[in-house]
Amino acid sequence: MIDAHNHLHDARLVPHRPAIFAELARLGITRAVVNGTRENDWPAVAALARAQSFVIPSFGLHPWHVAGRSAEWLARLREMLDAQPGAVIGEIGLDRWIDGHDPEVQREVFTAQMALAVERDLPATIHCLRAWGPLWDLIRTGPVPARGFLLHAYGGPGEMVRGFVARGAYFSFNAYFLHERKAAQRAVFQHLPLERLLVETDAPDLRPPDGRNSYPLNDANAQPLNHPANIALAYVTLAELRGLPAEELTTQVAENFARLFGK
Repeated sequence: MIDAHNHLHDARLVPHRPAIFAELARLGITRAVVNGTRENDWPAVAALARAQSFVIPSFGLHPWHVAGRSAEWLARLREMLDAQPGAVIGEIGLDRWIDGHDPEVQREVFTAQMALAVERDLPATIHCLRAWGPLWDLIRTGPVPARGFLLHAYGGPGEMVRGFVARGAYFSFNAYFLHERKAAQRAVFQHLPLERLLVETDAPDLRPPDGRNSYPLNDANAQPLNHPANIALAYVTLAELRGLPAEELTTQVAENFARLFGK
């Protein structure tokens, strides 16, 4: 199994890392794309990738953090990619849900990072909340990486899937979609092209419903976290949604992952 999107470097997970890594090894997790979201957490992603061979480091400036970027942010991003062979780009994107968002700045930062992905032929992992129209405008008209891009925890409308696929999109399923209010997202994933499916956790965020969560975990303030081992639940439930044997889905997802992120 492969986790196409998480934040294993997150400080909230650090005290739990020995147990987490042991459980991921027991489950047979072979790869995980660990996404940085701002300049001051990129070094933690790089350090984790050096320490854990199954980690693919990913560096990006998330739309929630564009206001805090330095004047040298893009140069620093280039430096991080240069220093980490096999690194990719993400988490980047657009977000109109966050308070005080600046759509123009988000678009400027997103466009610069997508241009870098195109320049280096790297996959990009994209976050989008309440900005599917603006995102589509940029994807439709701007350059995109030849190898494709990932719409992580895809929550957009089913009507937009065909257009995104034509531009190279992959879509990752998250066990968070097992919450009752996420029926629309589950319905979309029932019909997505099999060759564009990936699976993720977004740990330590987007935890599954308590009744389906086999890995309860809390931070130092007793706030619940999503355990990265919930990737197993995401695989099982996506296989059920698609009416496929779990082994067949796992094989297909591995092929898709290799096509987008490389072997």
